[in-house]
Amino acid sequence: MRGITKRWLINTFGVILVILFVLIVAFAIIIQNSYYSGICQVLNGRSSELVNIFKDQDDFIKTARVYVENFPDKERMELMVINEDGVVVITSTGFAPDNQQAMPDYTAALKSPEQYADWHGNLSSGENVMALTRVIYDDDGEQLGAIRYVVSLEEADRKIFITIAVVCLIGLLILFFIFVSSTYFLRSIVRPVQEISATAKRIAQGDFEARINKFYDDEIGDLCDTINYMAGELGTADKMKNDFISSVSHELRTPLTAIKGWAETMQLDGCRDLKTVQKGISIIIKETERLNGIVEEVLDFSRIQQDRMVLIMDKIDILAELDESIYMQRERANSENKHIVYEEPEILPIVVGDRNRLRQVFINIIDNALKYSPEGGVVNVSIEQVEDMIVIIIADNGCGIPAEHLPKVKQKFYKANQTVRGSGIGLAVADEIVRLHKGTLDIDSIENVGTTVTIKIPILPPDTEENTEKEDIALPDV
Repeated sequence: MRGITKRWLINTFGVILVILFVLIVAFAIIIQNSYYSGICQVLNGRSSELVNIFKDQDDFIKTARVYVENFPDKERMELMVINEDGVVVITSTGFAPDNQQAMPDYTAALKSPEQYADWHGNLSSGENVMALTRVIYDDDGEQLGAIRYVVSLEEADRKIFITIAVVCLIGLLILFFIFVSSTYFLRSIVRPVQEISATAKRIAQGDFEARINKFYDDEIGDLCDTINYMAGELGTADKMKNDFISSVSHELRTPLTAIKGWAETMQLDGCRDLKTVQKGISIIIKETERLNGIVEEVLDFSRIQQDRMVLIMDKIDILAELDESIYMQRERANSENKHIVYEEPEILPIVVGDRNRLRQVFINIIDNALKYSPEGGVVNVSIEQVEDMIVIIIADNGCGIPAEHLPKVKQKFYKANQTVRGSGIGLAVADEIVRLHKGTLDIDSIENVGTTVTIKIPILPPDTEENTEKEDIALPDV
């Protein structure tokens, strides 16, 4: 009895209990007043006939005695005849009257302009009664006496008690049905929540295969679907992270192995061949640059994740940056018997950007194009102005990307082809750099046909001041 169930019992069930209690008390008061009011009306109706009975009667006591003797409801109520001195002289029971018993209704009737008054309370014997007294006056306004009606309320109280007991029983039945239905409803919420909690703990501990059984097609069911989807995405992300670690480890191991091997070769005392030393140093420098590139790529990704990437913006000639990037990759393409086809246009508008970062994007995309192209493959590079954008298109005739992988290739750690070297974060970094330049990077691919990457960078508006100072632009919230 804790959590949601406890809060429901305290809040909802407690409120319902209080409301039912108040309603039953109000109903009891209404029922009691209704019964008592009915009895009082009966007594008042009986007393109203006294005006006609005692009209033009000289002997009040004699007429009252005849009235009492002929009264039809002696079994239901007691009649008392009171003289002008306030003394009970006749009763319908035949017993001697108790003149020590207080008669508040008689006292009130003497003062009432309506000539009658009622009262209910307990007699000295403890019996609960209702009494009504009507005072009789002659034509001159002189008091002749009074007639008092006394009715026991025990029967009425018994009926009131039975009625209230029935209402209480109905209230208890209502509470029972509310409790049963609410308990069933609470279980339909608590049990799924408990399973969701248990499954979430398993997911938090790394069990991304854990799934929640969907109980109902409602908000709880939607939550189950969402958590199951989250588990699947976390599992995919964890797999990509592990693949990334494996890929980076492999990427780091290869150049380190080459560096270590050539360093040991040159360390041998017998190594006196200058060409061998120069080749070893060249390979060590090349592999060191490769290591540096891998580390920089990881650092760039870390800066993006922590919103710490800084761009040094300036007016640049984007043709020069693309041309230099192609030049840096052309030697590699020739060594792998691949071709880069590029026809440089004469002139293009100036853009505002970070020359080093844009060159990093071009090199990354061209590197990928060469990486996934077969021997003898061709990489086509073009650049042109389309309205207010510079459009760079890099297309290859390589293996292409399967349709199911295409929407995910720009995600961090994602690699559609695990057999090709690479960390899987290059495209994610390139896409973020282009986005920071207010441009777009789109990828279209057909499996076994080739891949086309389209980069769009906005040009510098003509009305912009010629001298644009360099500024640091921090990575916005992503």
